[in-house]
Amino acid sequence: MLAGDSRAPVERAFLVGIDYRVRSRGAPGSQAAHAALTSGAQAARDGATLAAASKAPSVPQFSAEESLEELRALAISAGAQVAGEFLQHRDKPDPATLIGKGKLEEIAGAAASVSADLLLFDHDLTASQQRNIEKVVHARVIDRTQLILDIFARHARTREGQLQVELAQMEYLLPRLGGHGIEMSQLGGGIGTRGPGETQLETDRRKIYRRIRHVKQQIENVRRIRAQQRQRRESAPVATVALVGYTNAGKSTLFNALTQAAVLASPKMFATLDPTIRSVTLPSKRKALLSDTVGFIRNLPHTLVSAFRATLEELQRAALILHVSDASSPLSAEQDAQVERVLKELEVEGKPRLRVMNKIDLLSPKQRDSLRDDANTVHVSAAKGVGMSTLLDRIDQLLSEDAIRRIHLRVPQKEGKTLAMLEARARIYSRAYKDGLVELEAEAPESVVRRVREWMVS
Repeated sequence: MLAGDSRAPVERAFLVGIDYRVRSRGAPGSQAAHAALTSGAQAARDGATLAAASKAPSVPQFSAEESLEELRALAISAGAQVAGEFLQHRDKPDPATLIGKGKLEEIAGAAASVSADLLLFDHDLTASQQRNIEKVVHARVIDRTQLILDIFARHARTREGQLQVELAQMEYLLPRLGGHGIEMSQLGGGIGTRGPGETQLETDRRKIYRRIRHVKQQIENVRRIRAQQRQRRESAPVATVALVGYTNAGKSTLFNALTQAAVLASPKMFATLDPTIRSVTLPSKRKALLSDTVGFIRNLPHTLVSAFRATLEELQRAALILHVSDASSPLSAEQDAQVERVLKELEVEGKPRLRVMNKIDLLSPKQRDSLRDDANTVHVSAAKGVGMSTLLDRIDQLLSEDAIRRIHLRVPQKEGKTLAMLEARARIYSRAYKDGLVELEAEAPESVVRRVREWMVS
């Protein structure tokens, strides 16, 4: 099935979640602590992390049920119909089949009873695990990373986005070549087999390595063009403000509300892949550039972070990062922790930051009444337009580019263009007409002050 092919039949997916109970050793004589971790959290926590857990502040974790709910949303975003689901509790993964052959046969029967076309595992699978599971269940098996890559392939629209997804797909598939063959190309069908771009990949590693090198070169050309565009933007004193946040936190809706743009705003996960930059006018009449970026997610595949580094470079150049959170989500703290991890990986965690708690319209009246903005947090509803003026004021206060100055001017009335420019780009507090002059008291950005310096009165 091709990305975005609405004529293809809807696939029925059976979801498999795994809850690992990890026992950490306590001090002598104390009871062992039991922590139920999601598959992604278990993979991320090695022995050293567990040993340091008592010293470091704990990072909120998704429960197995919450992780499975997120997998359900991912499956729907990939165009699947969820036919059933299964959550297994285990002490440790089975090296051959992840969940054990007996339990796998039980899942195979449950999946067959609902006519499932594929099984989606809320865990990363090795190539051998994937093959072993497929032999038992007699259906296609997709792991979490492959599902996310498929959604990215479905939603990438620009050439840049398609190249970045293709690179991530090939780097993911390269160690899994054995035993796949036709599934590597667009001649395969269904979720997880959307081919990268228009290229039919073959199992010849040399050809794939050659294609990877070619795609990396094309992405490098994109980065160079983007760097040139950024350099031209930076030559003017206009600050860039980047939106980041967990997928489906409402970034694109907020972007549209602030810029009056028409970026796709969808409840589906990863609806926005291709970066968009638009100008926004701040209350001080300064201009700023607002950048909408791809949403983050728990355990975002490393291949995707690497492939989208050219896009995410906008974050490194931004003067201010707006971290958009879903105030209505019970998982808000866990989602924010995952965003922090990606920001740290991109080495931008030290950037000036403003937390934007979005979707307050979904809270109860009592919850809304208890909300209080502070120096680091603003509460808004992008969908209802609530809090937009407060947010713009706060952005204006936090940006230092093109600083605002209070000025006193006497401009000849015949200087119509200058007076029109001041009207559009300065905040005018008083105006008086005398002897063919317009006397103004105003606040204006430094870039405007330079253009009217000859009429300034000290």
